[in-house]
Amino acid sequence: MKRRYCLTLDLKNDSKLIAEYKRHHEKIWPEITRSIKGSGIEDMEIYLLGTRMFMIMEVSEEFSFEAKAKADQGNQKVQEWEKLMGTFQQLSPEAKPGEKWLRMERVFKLEE
Repeated sequence: MKRRYCLTLDLKNDSKLIAEYKRHHEKIWPEITRSIKGSGIEDMEIYLLGTRMFMIMEVSEEFSFEAKAKADQGNQKVQEWEKLMGTFQQLSPEAKPGEKWLRMERVFKLEE
């Protein structure tokens, strides 16, 4: 059974930085794609409105945030990518130390 997670993160309020962030995501590094898929993330989309980003992830049963974080810590290219992306991102006030993308709470689902 697939699981879905929705996360949020803001970008810095700078149109040039936002444009550059979007350009980086037009063709992400292949090592990043491999890391994402190798962790059990089967599909991922990021949406943007103003400075607010919204990520939807569909993951396999084997996926865990903890395992992904551990693998990322040992991956030099992922660390390089995260450092680069950090130049564009603005952490949410709700973020605890070490947190970036924050999981959102589902408050509504349309039922049949």
